[in-house]
Amino acid sequence: MAVRTPLIIVLLSALTALFFLSVIIGPAGITMADTLRALLWGQGEAATLVMREIRLPRAILAVMVGASLGLAGAAMQGYLRNPLAEPGLIGVSGSAALGAVIVLQTGLAAVWWLALPFAALGGALASVLLILLLAGPRGSSLTLILAGIAISALAGAMTTLVLNLSPNPFAASEVVFWMMGSLSDRSFDHVWIALPFMIIGWILLLSLGRPLDVLTLGEDAAATMGVATGRTRLVLVLGIAACVGAATAVAGAIGFVGLVVPHILRPFVGARPSSLLWASALGGAVMVLAADLAVRLILPDRDLKLGVLMAIIGAPFFLHLIYKTRGEVR
Repeated sequence: MAVRTPLIIVLLSALTALFFLSVIIGPAGITMADTLRALLWGQGEAATLVMREIRLPRAILAVMVGASLGLAGAAMQGYLRNPLAEPGLIGVSGSAALGAVIVLQTGLAAVWWLALPFAALGGALASVLLILLLAGPRGSSLTLILAGIAISALAGAMTTLVLNLSPNPFAASEVVFWMMGSLSDRSFDHVWIALPFMIIGWILLLSLGRPLDVLTLGEDAAATMGVATGRTRLVLVLGIAACVGAATAVAGAIGFVGLVVPHILRPFVGARPSSLLWASALGGAVMVLAADLAVRLILPDRDLKLGVLMAIIGAPFFLHLIYKTRGEVR
């Protein structure tokens, strides 16, 4: 069963509308006509610079980051068969953040601006290798979770240690602001850095549709039906690392998208993991676009961070989900 057509229409319509609003709304005070002329035909030097070099890459990155986080969350929940699971569970986002924090603290990011995203991607890759080493080729999903929790705790402790020992308060402040997550001051360079890794991640995770559907019957039943659980776990980890690592590299730490979006959309796709993958990718893009637009409208002069807003929205939802799940268990 494919993703239901009405749901696709709704999500694509919302995505198109929010993308358009994200491009035309901003503090520059450019009229609608000037916006379209600058965006489509390059008329007006200042307006063209704002449209093509500031707003357009920001909107594209919001779509890419949201789709990556939503897709990764749906894949993780499908593999673990748990609606409380989210991509950060395997420690990729924490390790990516640690890599970025190190180059910010050492000053390498000031010397070469590409050092930050590449260091974050390197941290994500290191976490993948460590997870695969700890979980082993035949490790269960529980082993994967435990390895991810250990790596996430270690990355968090190391990040805190770097901040604690920082002799430069300005560097520490920059690290803290980066960890809050934001899409401001991003360019097409960030798009081109993240896009190849995200495409790889999307391909890997979307290829898991059938295995995730079969895994709803349990790992033993899936193995008897021809699903290679070890290969599925490897593809899952690599796909999530590519998506979440690239998203963290260009946008900082943005949480709860991979948790909230799949849970909201699950009832509309019949709770089938393969259908939820596509729906969550579109839904994640819609959610991050809407949140980034809200960031610019709520406190335009105070630089409200996207990650902070997502936490304010996601944390109460997570608590409600825990309470609801506890009631179902009873």
